[in-house]
Amino acid sequence: MKQFLETGKITGTHGLKGEVRVQPWADSPEFLAEFEELYLDKGAKKVEITSARVHKNMLIMKIKGVDSIEEADKLRNKVLYMNRDDVELEEGAYFIQDLIGLDVIDDDTGEKLGRLDDVSETGANDVYHVKCDDGRVCLIPVIPDVIKEISLEEGCVKIFKMKGLFD
Repeated sequence: MKQFLETGKITGTHGLKGEVRVQPWADSPEFLAEFEELYLDKGAKKVEITSARVHKNMLIMKIKGVDSIEEADKLRNKVLYMNRDDVELEEGAYFIQDLIGLDVIDDDTGEKLGRLDDVSETGANDVYHVKCDDGRVCLIPVIPDVIKEISLEEGCVKIFKMKGLFD
């Protein structure tokens, strides 16, 4: 498992005093606004966040030591990372980056159905994109009737293969 997870991208500057605009890659911009420390360069460089506020589904963030528009502009297109140790997930919640690549297994037969390739957040429930061995992509609703077990240790998601999901 990766220690540092991609959590957003600096897309530009805001104002003249070194603030940056950040496109959040988290469940919500409010979640990302809570962090006091984030990281650049895949976790190699820690940055202190002195303020963060939500503005039109984006974040306006002030990074300590970045005090001019010129300094802020040097950060454009940089990816921000969070340390997984800075977040306590609720039971049954997972980082999407940890789910990508897991084998998807039929809980009844043990048959490998494919690999979890992507996750879409639809509002009502998430949807897992499963890439089958034949190249097809099947969409699996993340609901208790279908998802029976997620095991990061075993590297798999066990599902009830509902009629029509893989047809």
